[in-house]
Amino acid sequence: MTSLLLVEDDAVIRTSLGKALERYGYRMTTAADGLDGLEAARTGDHDLLLLDVMLPGLDGISVCRRIRETSQVPILMMSARGDGLDVVAGLEGGADDYVVKPVDLPVLVARIRSLLRRATFARPPAGAEPGPTQAVLEFGELSVDTGALEVRRAGRRVELSPTELRLLLEFAAHPGIVLERATLLRNVWDYGWDGDSRVVDLCVQRLRRKIGVERIETVRGFGYKLAVT
Repeated sequence: MTSLLLVEDDAVIRTSLGKALERYGYRMTTAADGLDGLEAARTGDHDLLLLDVMLPGLDGISVCRRIRETSQVPILMMSARGDGLDVVAGLEGGADDYVVKPVDLPVLVARIRSLLRRATFARPPAGAEPGPTQAVLEFGELSVDTGALEVRRAGRRVELSPTELRLLLEFAAHPGIVLERATLLRNVWDYGWDGDSRVVDLCVQRLRRKIGVERIETVRGFGYKLAVT
């Protein structure tokens, strides 16, 4: 059974949302503050984390950053404000996506399922044989093994979150071609509707820091492309 950790200080929301997600078949663990949430994330075996931004003890953004020091578990931030600095800080801190509270349960479940699909995709079955279309792609000092789902920079392995890996693979499948933000939202985040382009921009920033700032170029007014030289 898929295990979720919900960190939410509002007791009513924590209880009602936890029970609602259990009805969707998820095994729920909950925490009421940031410190307890961080401890639960570090000691438990969870497939995805739901973090509220405003938490007592240690805010959700700080929790996210600390988790990212040791884990690439999918993280979905929950913010009461959709256009504030909370969202930007959360995504910069390593969150994969965010929702604005109050959120409709079907929308939340759709986002959870999308993140879980990315995480499953990023973990190939043990002992799986590479398929005929899988290859090691080279872009300067950057190496992308599409079979083993491994990325190396100058020979050293680069640790990417499932979303960062999906984003890089999307670029690697279209080297030198400009990809619009809407295309990336659809193909990487599984958005079937208009999404927030900040999700793309901030994930690109995180990816650049790991694989080289010069490797992903901005084409102003259009989107991004993977540099092939």
